[in-house]
Amino acid sequence: MYLIHVGLRAPFVGDQLPPNAARLLLALAESDAHNPVDHVSAHPHALPDPVVGAYVLAESLEAAERAAEALCGRAVEELPALRGWTVTRVGAPLVAPYYEQLLLSSSGLAGRIGTGPIPST
Repeated sequence: MYLIHVGLRAPFVGDQLPPNAARLLLALAESDAHNPVDHVSAHPHALPDPVVGAYVLAESLEAAERAAEALCGRAVEELPALRGWTVTRVGAPLVAPYYEQLLLSSSGLAGRIGTGPIPST
């Protein structure tokens, strides 16, 4: 299973991703017996554009990206609540910056978790 993020751009500045966007996308995925999308989440305040996270069962990252892009492309064409939105980017999110920040916040020193002495000293 792959987590794929799909950026969606509103047709007009200030438009918000509908609050039920994740539910609408999942219902659309479930209407297609061949769609491998298992779960959808929405991140309406992501920057520069709102993001949809799709959990996709696929043989490869490339296949998962294609499936998520196809679902969102279909959604902006078929769902009235998303009509006019455009797909801006598709890809697996990188988690390295998250973990780097986590390391910094837990000890204050990059690469260390905890407050104890460095074992090699």
